[in-house]
Amino acid sequence: MHAEGFPAPDSGLLLTHFLTVADVARSRAFYTDVLGGEVVLEENPCTVRLANGWIIMNPGGGPTPDKPDVTLRPPTDPSTVSSFLNLRVADIEATHREWSAKGAEFLTPPIDRGAELRCYLRDPDGYLIEVGQATGMLRGIYADPPAGTS
Repeated sequence: MHAEGFPAPDSGLLLTHFLTVADVARSRAFYTDVLGGEVVLEENPCTVRLANGWIIMNPGGGPTPDKPDVTLRPPTDPSTVSSFLNLRVADIEATHREWSAKGAEFLTPPIDRGAELRCYLRDPDGYLIEVGQATGMLRGIYADPPAGTS
């Protein structure tokens, strides 16, 4: 990895997550001030190290030569989601209290789902973030089948 913490592996690969955001400074503040990330690069693209991963944020825009016919934009409908961040924590109750005190708005408090304790929040652009703590799955209790399946 690059000496300054930038996600540039010397070999193999590193996983990063790219978010198209409306306001880079606002999103950068959320991922650092609320979730505790560390700024690696302020802009172009904004890169924040979050635990053992990285969030890369840039404004949206139209197609580029390497992605013709693709336009990037933040989510427009908070009720429809095709992917989300999944953050695993050691103590979900403490995390919920800490992040709530810093301004995070959770959809619900942590709920015991049998396999895990879980709750969700949104970032400033409306991206959904799951926060979970493994409980039952550590003892062989796994998630229920997805809704609509048997």
